[in-house]
Amino acid sequence: MTTPVIAVAYHSGHGHTAVLAEAVRAGADAAGATVHLIKVDEITEEQWGLLDAADAIVFGSPTYMGTASGAFHAFAEQSSQRWFTQAWKDKLAAGFTNSGSKSGDKVHTLQFFTVLAAQHGMNWVNLGLHPGWNSSAASENDLNRLGVFLGAAAQTNVDEGPEAVHKADVATAEHLGRRIAESAKIAVAGRAALAA
Repeated sequence: MTTPVIAVAYHSGHGHTAVLAEAVRAGADAAGATVHLIKVDEITEEQWGLLDAADAIVFGSPTYMGTASGAFHAFAEQSSQRWFTQAWKDKLAAGFTNSGSKSGDKVHTLQFFTVLAAQHGMNWVNLGLHPGWNSSAASENDLNRLGVFLGAAAQTNVDEGPEAVHKADVATAEHLGRRIAESAKIAVAGRAALAA
């Protein structure tokens, strides 16, 4: 069976989102995928080629002022060259984000990612977890402790560094990595079966 290839295209302003990107990479790698981490504010032509060749692209950005960072928006705009040729059509897509507030309008960033993916003709893979930390028996250490369904969401205090990214949020990002890798395995096997 062909090993699925996952590209994690992300921007991290202060290192918190990079922690999540690494967690997505670890989860996808543990599920048997080949994973490329791509910093979108430093992207090279070779890395654009990695995105074009990937079976799935996971978008990641901090949430600033209710949306993805300016650096991620610049990358999204540059991706329009791929839109013209439909280079990313039928790839899988997923996303993750971090902000300082519990809500912080992170869902809007994930919605931005889903619209970007839809414009490219990609297929969105959601988090696939029930919400955690929403009952008296629950804990802030639950997976999906912030109760977001579109993708992996994290909250880190604005006066703390990347080492303070909540362990449950890291584990949730790892779950997203495993989920996108498993979904990519199915997609790759399905394409191979249809071609046979």
